[in-house]
Amino acid sequence: MLDVSHVTKRYGKVAAANDVSFHLDPGSVTVLLGPNGAGKSTIMKSIIGFLKYEGEIKVAGHPNKSTEARRILGYVPEMPTLYPNLTVSEHMEFIARAYRLKDYKGRIDMLLDRFELSDKRTKFGDELSKGMQQKLNLCLGLLPDPAMLMLDEPMIGLDPHAIKELKGMFDEMRAAGKTLLISTHIIDSVDMLWDRTLIMQAGVLRANVLRSALEESGKTLEELFFEVTEGLSHEHMSAEAGAEEETEGSGSTPQRGLFRRGRRS
Repeated sequence: MLDVSHVTKRYGKVAAANDVSFHLDPGSVTVLLGPNGAGKSTIMKSIIGFLKYEGEIKVAGHPNKSTEARRILGYVPEMPTLYPNLTVSEHMEFIARAYRLKDYKGRIDMLLDRFELSDKRTKFGDELSKGMQQKLNLCLGLLPDPAMLMLDEPMIGLDPHAIKELKGMFDEMRAAGKTLLISTHIIDSVDMLWDRTLIMQAGVLRANVLRSALEESGKTLEELFFEVTEGLSHEHMSAEAGAEEETEGSGSTPQRGLFRRGRRS
């Protein structure tokens, strides 16, 4: 469903994403993990087509910026961007018409009901609390029912009921053959959801692991995360210290290696 091949995104001399490659199968839930500044949002925005980048991204065999890919791909950003002069109902109607959806009234009712927004239909975007704005943000992304949906930190600001409903919808979408890519740095929020995990740090994909493989190893997702990210930090510290000693003794230039655990499988 999704092929990301050797994607690099630079801001000046800094590589926010550095030669990132992975493949996602239909009917799977993948979590993209990493500390703040790891490059998760950069990869998400590159896939959706918001950024220019080096490399290639295809959705169901189509270039990600093509009309065919845009019909397949959905995106829920981390920060809701709502129109202050549109009501909740008008936001939903706007998305339905933009995607030229048919027979969508029932789906709107279902989403607003599940996320407890039915009684907020006449509220304007700027009248909603942050939590309600995030719920509406999710409803807008879920309304077109895309074959692939990407969500950036979707559970931040949600109450327990909304989190339960969202996780339930993830299971329903996977059962229907949809592909999900969920970016987060809160491991507990996705610990029981995923089929594959991708772990990024410093713009590099450090791990690409199936749930079945992790279970066979006897490790938890949290243990894997810290093994990868802390192991990298310790290796960098050791490498830098050794390079400094070598430089002082010989005048050579320090060489910094990369702890790359991620591999396409």
